[in-house]
This record gives sequence, C-alpha cells and structure tokens, in this order.
Amino acid sequence: MATTLYRERRLGPVNWLGFWTLYVKEVRRFMKVYTQTLLAPMVTTLLYLTVFLLAMGGAGRSVGGVPYGAFLAPGLIMMAMTQNAFANTSSSIVIGKVQGNIVDILMPPLSAGELTLAIALGGATRGVAVGLVLMPVMALFVGLSVAHWGAVLFFGVAASLLLSLLGVLGGLWSEKFDHMAAVTNFVIVPLSFLSGTFYSVERLPERVRFLAHLDPFFYMIDGFRYGFIDHADASIALGAGVMAGLNALLLALCWRLFAIGYKIRA
Repeated sequence: MATTLYRERRLGPVNWLGFWTLYVKEVRRFMKVYTQTLLAPMVTTLLYLTVFLLAMGGAGRSVGGVPYGAFLAPGLIMMAMTQNAFANTSSSIVIGKVQGNIVDILMPPLSAGELTLAIALGGATRGVAVGLVLMPVMALFVGLSVAHWGAVLFFGVAASLLLSLLGVLGGLWSEKFDHMAAVTNFVIVPLSFLSGTFYSVERLPERVRFLAHLDPFFYMIDGFRYGFIDHADASIALGAGVMAGLNALLLALCWRLFAIGYKIRA
C-alpha cells in the first residue's frame, strides 16, 4: 500500500504560530538597533522641547491655563510614536522588496489577514515602545502627569496602529527608498506639523480651524493630549470614532492589497 511522505498541515482558522513568529521577527528587527529606533527619537524629541521652550520663549507661556511645556510634551511624544511606527512597517516591506527577500513572508502558510496584522502590530509595538521611553523622560523636564490613563492608552495604541498601517500601504506602493521618503516628507510630516502639535487649533481663524479638523492626525494628538492635561480642542468621542473607523478602513485595505499581491508578486 502506498504511503504519503508529506501530509497537509492543518493549521485551523488562524496560523497562530506563523502569525506570532512574524510579529516577533518585526519586534526583534527594531530592538536589535535600539539606539536608532528608541534612543534616537528620545534625543530628537528633547531637542524639539528645548528649542520651543527655551530658544523660542515658550517656558513662560501657557495654553488654556496649562503651562506650554505640559501642553507641548504630549504632542511631541505622539509625533515621535507615529513617525516611528510608520517607519518600521514601511522600511520592513520596502527593504524586503528591494533586497528580494519579501518572498520569505509570502511563502509560509500565512493568510493576507495574518500578514497584515503581524506586520502592523510590529510597527505599532515600536510606536508604543517609543512612547514608553519618552513619557518618563518628558516628566523630568516638564512635570508631565497623566489625568486619564484610558485616553492615553487608547489614543497611543490606536495612533501607533494607524501609522503602522499607513506604513504598510506606503511600503506596498513604494518600489524604492525614494518613494518611501516622498510619502514621509510630503504626507506624514506635513500632517503631523499641521495637527496642533505645537499650538492649539482653537487659536486659528475659523476657516483654517475647519481644515485642521479634517486632519486625522489632529484627533490622535488631541485625544492623547487630553489624557495628560484634561483639556481637548474637540470631542473625545468623535476623536475615538475617527481613530477606530480609520483603523478598520486601513486594515481592510491592507488585507485586500496583500490578498491580491499588490506590487509584491511577479
């Protein structure tokens, strides 16, 4: 009687082992170069804080009754978190495509959903890790305290996941590093700087304020800042809804692009 040497491996509805392995690979990827991925953002953020508080005379100002340093710090933390989450996923995919080893994540028995979630959560983990490093350091300089832990955790994780998913989209679209740099310089950085990181959008003219409220980055920074200073420029419920809706939309879009092999399969 003939015998089969290989049998179909039954993984069930979710390949948990493959999913966990890819996620751990993405986390170890940035942890191996922690001076670049964790310590460098801390130094850069502290430089921003120094410039705006000392060189530009922000130390003696207040925004909405809150010292400017305490107002500024959450926005700077969020900007560092989101930019690093984006960089993690976009660089991972683009490097794989350029070096030709993207096949290493396409050949294992992983579904499009498992690929999307594992890579996106790896980037979100880097964003959260940057935040965990920055918060105690910022507290030493501006007396940062947490008023609402729920808002800090929700908006911190949701924003990191959002930018991580945007990084997946950017990485899939990019064919070389120049393309990835273009997305960062012309999309991510402008939206970050125009979202109220350094100022309150309530001080803007009404028409400009309306445009600021169309920026999704505004809601992530506003909600995250509310968690620290107990003050928000917009509805927290609206901000949470925007974050949840955008994450769901981007998850679905990334899943679809992986499923059809957009720019990653010959």
